[in-house]
Amino acid sequence: MTSVAEETGGAVHAPPAGEQLVRFEELFAAHHERVLAYLLRRVTNSGDVDDLVAETFLTAWRRLGDVPGGEGALPWLYAVARRVLANHRRREQTRLALVDKLRTAPVHTGHPDPEGAALTAAAWRELPERDREVLALIAWEGLEADQVAVVLGCSRNAVRIRLHRAKRRFEKLLRSTPALPEGGAA
Repeated sequence: MTSVAEETGGAVHAPPAGEQLVRFEELFAAHHERVLAYLLRRVTNSGDVDDLVAETFLTAWRRLGDVPGGEGALPWLYAVARRVLANHRRREQTRLALVDKLRTAPVHTGHPDPEGAALTAAAWRELPERDREVLALIAWEGLEADQVAVVLGCSRNAVRIRLHRAKRRFEKLLRSTPALPEGGAA
């Protein structure tokens, strides 16, 4: 149960590329079937399992220096597979929630208001890019403030402040955008 770091006295020295490839191939050959079986027993859609196995071994490749040698490799791979599966389940729950949201979203019937749409588009174009981005991530992409914070590289608090200010500016622009000339577009 020794890793490359332990074998080198704590200093991590990546093995030469050829040795890395051989080590990875041996790791894959020795444990692929067990990791596959582990994941198959835990997924509801067996069609996802190949992607999950691939992601597990991609992590192993990227962190090959952290993979314990000998009997410690399989439990390490199981731990990675467990995290990969947890991430997959979170993504799947998000996807299913979005499907439900779309299923219950009101369907617009009749003809859209072309003047209202043009006025909204004109106000949207007047917004600074920073405001458009935070509004789009919340409204169009359906992200939560903490997710938007990751996308924008800022704190959740900063997202809330930006969102509040962007909404105010957009509402102000909507109120102040002049009506379009008859049959005209912005």
